Amino acid sequence: MKTAYLIVLAITAGRVIISILVIIALIMLILALLKYLKTNEIRSEYRKEAQSLGDIIRKHRIDSGMSQEVLAQRLGVTRQAISKWENGSSDPSATNLMALADVFNIKVEDMLKEAKIS
Repeated sequence: MKTAYLIVLAITAGRVIISILVIIALIMLILALLKYLKTNEIRSEYRKEAQSLGDIIRKHRIDSGMSQEVLAQRLGVTRQAISKWENGSSDPSATNLMALADVFNIKVEDMLKEAKIS
């Protein structure tokens, strides 16, 4: 009789321990999800502040008083290429990036530093 009682007690204790471990795991999961949600707010705020390379190209083009067509002619590319760079559909090649920096009279490094890419 004592053996049966000890077995039942051990099984019950095992179930209690497993239940406690499951509860702890759920609490840890909830805390991790809450932390992730808070970082999502921070990431979305950073994205609002961040400027893409296309934004930088557009800013310098407008500051230089050029249309996309004029800039395209100076670089020897199509207006559509300029549009794609500015809207982020594609990026300029290294050669075109150097040409852009030359047209805008800035260093490539400075133009890339302006672009806070997330």
